[in-house]
Amino acid sequence: MDPLLDYLDAAKEAARRAAVVVEDWREKFVVREKGRADLVTDADLASQHTIQEYLAQRFPTHGFLGEEGFTADRRPGAEAPPTWIVDPIDGTTNYVHDCPLYCISIGLQVAGELVVGAILDPSRQEMFAAAKGHGAWLNQRRLQTSRAQRLDEALLATGFPPDMRGHEQTLEWWRYFSFRARSLRRTGSTALNMAYVAAGRFDGYFAFDNHVWDVAGATVLVREAGGTVTNIDGSPYDPYTPDALATNGPLHGALVDIFRGGCDSR
Repeated sequence: MDPLLDYLDAAKEAARRAAVVVEDWREKFVVREKGRADLVTDADLASQHTIQEYLAQRFPTHGFLGEEGFTADRRPGAEAPPTWIVDPIDGTTNYVHDCPLYCISIGLQVAGELVVGAILDPSRQEMFAAAKGHGAWLNQRRLQTSRAQRLDEALLATGFPPDMRGHEQTLEWWRYFSFRARSLRRTGSTALNMAYVAAGRFDGYFAFDNHVWDVAGATVLVREAGGTVTNIDGSPYDPYTPDALATNGPLHGALVDIFRGGCDSR
């Protein structure tokens, strides 16, 4: 068996176990602020513990990088062991408000490359899963990105940081694309935004304030579904940087040109 499929099976099972924990905590968790409007709940902590414990049992030599307890110096290098990168609840604010747009996101980095992704939406029972060279799937359906080629026929998604102060460029780009794209969406979950690009529901996604645990699993999904992921300027994607552009593929070059030009230049 290809080890990547074994890893993917483990990621999916870990996500399922975490989803049980997350749903069990509904309406009884305690909410705390990590920063202005940046929430963490007991459910986040319990979900991450469940994932880490299960993956450690399956793969005791693997590393683990979770959102809760992350420190900047923990970026695994190319020589690091396979490292699981986890967001135990992506879309915590939605979860707190019982808005059904949140998910469990699990990615795996091997030798510096993201190779496995599993994103589970417990509200809709949708499991998005991908492994390098094996395609991307939504439950039992293979995924393919959309074929939209023009901005005026594109449904784009973006994400806003919890604290918008100092991030006004996001609002400027929202205004720019409001007049040029077919429509825009902001779901509150980066991982779901990118999974929806893989599924052809969105044609593109851009943001300036991501974290690696937001994008690790979803990056594999988009690429395996035929899409493209880079930094905003079109450079090779570094998931440890805050900006990202994920598209269906045909739209990518045009969007890169737009971002390079700046929203004030057009």
